Amino acid sequence: MVQNWKEVGPQRYRETFGRYFEDFNEGDVYEHRPGKTVTEYDNHLFTLLTLNTHPMHFDTEFAQASEFKKNLVVSPYTLALLIGMSVTDISQKAIANLGMDEVKFTAPVFAGDTLYGESEVLKKRESKSRPGQGIVTVRTIGKNQRDEMVCTFTRNMLIPARGHAVEDKVETY
Repeated sequence: MVQNWKEVGPQRYRETFGRYFEDFNEGDVYEHRPGKTVTEYDNHLFTLLTLNTHPMHFDTEFAQASEFKKNLVVSPYTLALLIGMSVTDISQKAIANLGMDEVKFTAPVFAGDTLYGESEVLKKRESKSRPGQGIVTVRTIGKNQRDEMVCTFTRNMLIPARGHAVEDKVETY
């Protein structure tokens, strides 16, 4: 079980997040909560921030003429949201994201959908070149409120072992 606090003084505790390398076990599944209901504003803002000019994401009249009859949520937002949902559980202590593979968008996402994520640990190994660190690979699945899968991807992260994280070396963290 992951401890989500550390004692910083007599009867004084500080909340912590994430897992050390030792806390990951192949086959474990972490459900990421809370979920997030995607709003039209979220979609429009992310679309504009990333200069995605496809009208399917922000022009209601255009979208109504499509097979979906409404605006689609821009897919990189779905990916970013699922990564963000997983941070406090699996990558809060990460040194680096090393890469993402096999990204698939398996169903459309619309404003008003609530997304939930879960990640399964596929493998882990100690780093050969960085003592006190290891590489953890997870597969994340995003589902909507109807339990329909909307996105999947794998992610490799460099994770510190206990005693080797930045927060282990900084008193005020």
